[in-house]
Parts: sequence; structure tokens; C-alpha cells
Amino acid sequence: MNHRSWTVGRSVTQLTLLASAFALGMLVERSGRLFTPYYYTPVEVERTFAPFWETWHLVETQFVDRAAVKPEQMTRGAIHGMLATLGDQGHTTYQSPEEFRELKNTLAGNMEGIGASVAFRNRRPTILYTLSDSPAARAGLRAGDILLAVDGKDVAGQSLDRIVSWIRGPAGTVVRLRLTREALTEPLDLEVARASVHVPDVTWNMLPGVPIAHIAITSFGNQAHTQLRSALEGARARGSKALILDLRNDEGGLKDQAVALASEFLKDGQVLIERDAQDQRKPIAVEPGGTATDIPVCLVIDGTTASSAEIFAGALQDHERGKVVGTRSVGAGTVLGSFRLSDGSAVLLAVAEWLTPRGRRIWHQGITPDVVVHLPQDAVHLLPQTENQLTADVLTRSEDKQVLKAVEILKEQVIKK
Repeated sequence: MNHRSWTVGRSVTQLTLLASAFALGMLVERSGRLFTPYYYTPVEVERTFAPFWETWHLVETQFVDRAAVKPEQMTRGAIHGMLATLGDQGHTTYQSPEEFRELKNTLAGNMEGIGASVAFRNRRPTILYTLSDSPAARAGLRAGDILLAVDGKDVAGQSLDRIVSWIRGPAGTVVRLRLTREALTEPLDLEVARASVHVPDVTWNMLPGVPIAHIAITSFGNQAHTQLRSALEGARARGSKALILDLRNDEGGLKDQAVALASEFLKDGQVLIERDAQDQRKPIAVEPGGTATDIPVCLVIDGTTASSAEIFAGALQDHERGKVVGTRSVGAGTVLGSFRLSDGSAVLLAVAEWLTPRGRRIWHQGITPDVVVHLPQDAVHLLPQTENQLTADVLTRSEDKQVLKAVEILKEQVIKK
């Protein structure tokens, strides 16, 4: 996932090695096409635009590096700059035709890459897990493997974003990884053929030694509600008496999915309030039929929790459905409309602001947790994908103090019941 331009305050550097241009930090709620393309400058802004066209003409006729004068790039750069002045950084944005196609694939859970997750562990890029039946798993990549080189390039001293950019790529291409593995005396070389990979929106596992299910919601994509329902059914079947709802590294997705997921835990009332440019307020009601309205829950958030994930967290917090643990979320509190342009590109534009059920503003402010728990920069999150072999003793010694605090809170509630 590409988190460059709009991830804010990432407390744990963790990226899935997939090629998606703009991931999920947005609420794509409505769409439209400009019916009358503007092939001329509107009269009312002719004077305002005069310096722009004067500059364009100067570049076209005077700039010394003629190969660098590319009208399409200049146009896209100008649009990016215009939208950046609106102050909705990381949310309102322009997308090329290619980026907009990738966004739609991302929301559908379909991406291209090797299907692995990596984080810095003891300052070394380490594989956290591989997705089931992914190219990484088929090639023999394992959790705990430490990356040494990618396509012959040493990873020492490189940022995680740079390492990820070397690894990901289009389906059908090959990446060569050199790594070290515990119990091996020599480096191991693997070739991984990139392919289309399906990434689940929701994963879950039972935590050892406690009747608590750990449910990670990593995206509010098209399948999030269906997958959450499946997770809740599975947790009940395994005897879960409480739930940790983990929203870290969840940069958002679809508003209707946020409403549907929150409604699983709420009996009535509102999930959010939308406020438009005319200050008209529209309450969005809880959908009936929630299947987890009574089970104790605790939410975990941090500086990578954004957009739809903040709608979800804000709703459950306002309804006093469970404690929120962690650190303050991003504060990406706008509803985006997607508007296709004449060349197939798109503008994702904030057309409304959302508020929590009690009217709290989240834009630029975020969700403040009830219990603040900070993690060290290189601490590794507990993940459902890696908890199958977890023991109760190892759990208590985990670096993930946020999840451990959630366990502590829920154990007290379960004992009281």
C-alpha cells in the first residue's frame, strides 16, 4: 500500500507489499461526471487565471530543458496544487486514470503484489506474515524472515517505504529477495512472482488463555461487513465472551460499510451526522439487526486510524459501547465525492464533513482514546494472522501494550458478568 502523501503519525511502521496507488484513507460515497467539460476559462475568473496562463506560456516557450515540458504532467501538477490549498490534506485529492482504477480494485480487495506484510523489528525489515496461498507463501517466505536485499539492492539504512517500493510491482513480474532466517547459517535467496492478491478487510483469532477474540478491521472495503459477520459467528462458536476491535493501520474505505459495521454493535440511535457546505445536518441512523449489541468490546486505535475507521470508533465511543485504547486518530473527517473528469481521471472532493452522534467534530482533531497507551516506534503489533501459535505466556510478554491494555479491561468486565 502506498501511504506516502496522507498517512499521519504512523506509530508502527507496517505495510502490506501490494501495489495500490492510493489506499483506503477516504470515504467514496457518491460519484458524478462533469457534464460540460470546461474548454475555456470561465469569464468570472479570467483575471484570476491570467497569471497561470502567462506562466504556462513562459514555460512552453522559454524553459531551457525542452524534454521536461510535458503538458499532461504540468496539468496534473496544477490540479494537485489547487486541491492542496483547500487544507484537506491526504483526503481531497486528484487521481490519474490509473490511480483511480487501482483505488476501485483496492476497495474490492483486489491488488497486485506478493501478499506479505513487513515491519521493522529490532530495526531490521522483517516479514510479519504472508497471506494464505499468496505468491510469498508459495515461494517459501515465512514470518520472521529478515530482508537483506531486494533485486541485488542492500536494504540496510533504507526506509520501509523505499524497501516496499522495491518489492511491489505488477502481476507477472518477478522480485528477487535475499534474506536471513533463524537456524540458517547462510543467506537464502528467493524469487517471488508477483500476482493478483485478495486482501481481506477483516481478520480474527482467539487470544490464548482468555475468552477474548481479536478482530482486526484493516479496511472498510466492499466485503468488510460480510467478513465481520463471519468473524463474529466464528468467535461465538469458539466461546468468545468479549471482543477487541483493532482499527490500527485502517485508513478508511466506504461510508456505508462504516455504518453497517458500527450497526452490528449498536441497538439504536445514530452512527454519524453529515454536515454539508450549507451547514445542513443529516443524521445517519443505526441499521437494525445488529448481532453483537451486548457482548463487551474494547477498541484499539492509533495515528494510522482514519476516515471510516474514525466514524466507527466515534460512534461506539459516543454510545459508550466500549473503551477506546491507544493514541489519537488521524482526523480525516470528510466525506468524499468521486467526480470523473473528461480524460478518465478523477477528483475526490470533500463534499461533507461528518460528526460523531453527539456532534463532535473529528476533522483535524481525531478520536481521542479513553485510555491513552503509547507504543515505541519499532514495537510490533499483535495480528490475528500471526496468533495461531501464540501462547498465553508469550501474549503477556508482547510488545503490543495497547492490545494488552484492552485484554486487561475486558477481563475485568467478563469477570464482573
